[in-house]
Amino acid sequence: MTVLLDESVPRTLDALVAEWSAPGRRGTRLEAWLFEDEAARRRAEAALGQAGVAARLRSAYKPLVHAFLEEIETEGLARVEVVYPVHPAANPIRFLSEAYPLAGLLDGVETAFTPGGERLVYVVRARYRDGREAEHEVFAPNRIRRNHLGLDDLCPTGWVRASGPSGIVRDEAVATEIETVFDRVMAAVAAHEWPAEEPYAETLAIDVRIAGIERPLDYGDEVMSTREALHEDFYFSLLEFFKHRSGRPPEDRSLQPGQIVPDIRAGEGDAHVRVALRSFGPPQDPVRPEQPLETADAAPGLAQIHRELAALPGETFEAVSREGRPVRGIYRRGPRPAVLVSAGQHANETSAPVGALRAARRLLAEPDANLALIAVENPDGYALHGRLCEGNPRHMHHAARYTSLGSDVEFDRGNPTYEIGARNQALELSGAELHVNLHGYPAHEWTRPFTGYLPRGFELWAIPKGFFLILRHHPSWAPQARAFIEAVTKRLQAVPGLVDFNRRQIGICAIHSGGTPYEIVNGIPCLVTAEERHPSPLTLITEFPDETIYGDAYRFAHTVQMTTVLAAEEAFAGLMALVA
Repeated sequence: MTVLLDESVPRTLDALVAEWSAPGRRGTRLEAWLFEDEAARRRAEAALGQAGVAARLRSAYKPLVHAFLEEIETEGLARVEVVYPVHPAANPIRFLSEAYPLAGLLDGVETAFTPGGERLVYVVRARYRDGREAEHEVFAPNRIRRNHLGLDDLCPTGWVRASGPSGIVRDEAVATEIETVFDRVMAAVAAHEWPAEEPYAETLAIDVRIAGIERPLDYGDEVMSTREALHEDFYFSLLEFFKHRSGRPPEDRSLQPGQIVPDIRAGEGDAHVRVALRSFGPPQDPVRPEQPLETADAAPGLAQIHRELAALPGETFEAVSREGRPVRGIYRRGPRPAVLVSAGQHANETSAPVGALRAARRLLAEPDANLALIAVENPDGYALHGRLCEGNPRHMHHAARYTSLGSDVEFDRGNPTYEIGARNQALELSGAELHVNLHGYPAHEWTRPFTGYLPRGFELWAIPKGFFLILRHHPSWAPQARAFIEAVTKRLQAVPGLVDFNRRQIGICAIHSGGTPYEIVNGIPCLVTAEERHPSPLTLITEFPDETIYGDAYRFAHTVQMTTVLAAEEAFAGLMALVA
């Protein structure tokens, strides 16, 4: 093991209390913005009060949402207008998005968002049912940061504003410990002498224990989590760093740097960060309870998935993962048009494998079905997701998205015996002209606060917008693609609760993202595009907001995934019968 960084970073909150509790500070009025939860901030206010300092400590992360939770009176609200900043150094909808999910939290309150100027302040105008009106200004502390690509990002930051009897003592940005941890990890990685050839390491592990915010919200699956945000920013920033280092464009997915694993755990006091290069060791999968697939309320273990797959009729085929896990599939030939169903390409999208297996049970009970199935295309990522969930069960854990090579299964290059080998075998065996590729996306907001807030390159997926379909078709298949998507979405309309689920999420997402850059077909958001990249002329990709959900929400998710497979197989068979 090679250690690149191992150090503690003082907790900003503790340093702030120590500094402003000094005898010479008595009589000061202090405001500060920190990446700390409300309970910790209130305890610090009380300690400062005992030292004669009148303090108000606020959240630097999502300050508008915190203002409504902690300071702005919401009882009896009739209407709220929010004028949000539009800064030249940020995406125009950056602060609109950062206000999410306020429109959902203020259910039943007329809510309007209006773009403003570049001053980093939200202006809130509230009207109450009893006729009262109030106006508030909510400061959004930000500073320009130079990122790992040499570009400037406008990012949330700590801030201190203090005044004494003689006037303003301080009004400036403060680098908090979470920002310092992020900067030091990126600097340590940049300073290391990496090999010339990929993969650069087996595992690049970033282990952090840190205080912060972990606050569930009373809307959907939403939770404000600075630790989850740090995980996401580390993972994608490091991918960007290695792409940039290798000369690849930002959209490239063929990079194979090795496995990148940020593991961010709750801590008290000073933060601790350790960055190390580790070897894989023997494959070990986390223990997960056995459960019936039809009513599964959490992702099952790989061992159960393999047993479920083995119980299905058909010819078995197999590839092997980078860490040595089997990538198993089955193919059962039949007279109907062949369909390939795959799941677990991005292994943190956990409703897909269960939905795929449930659909396969039903399809293969019919003698005519012609089906190839890969239940988990990325078993290394699936095992990693299970391990990460032991510490943070609700986080989206994008570190488990790609394989242990650090690349997307679909874009693997030069390794036909690794994960992509299973898909290649499935297509060769079946000749499937329809590929149903089951996916998911975050069940709550996805942020990267230390590189500009919105997830660069994935802005469309930053806020949940219901169950989504992507249909990619060869250009010559345009008429069939349109008929196919109409038929599939028509059947999905009948899934109990799905249309209402989508309507709710689409409405709130549209408010906080500035619109709907996709079409709605029978109540389902859809993107239909013509491209030749996929070997099958029709590729249907599902996107359910399932990172990471449990219980009834998880059962609903895999039921929708299952129904999509059944609808797609039926629609495709009807389509091919018309052209036969």
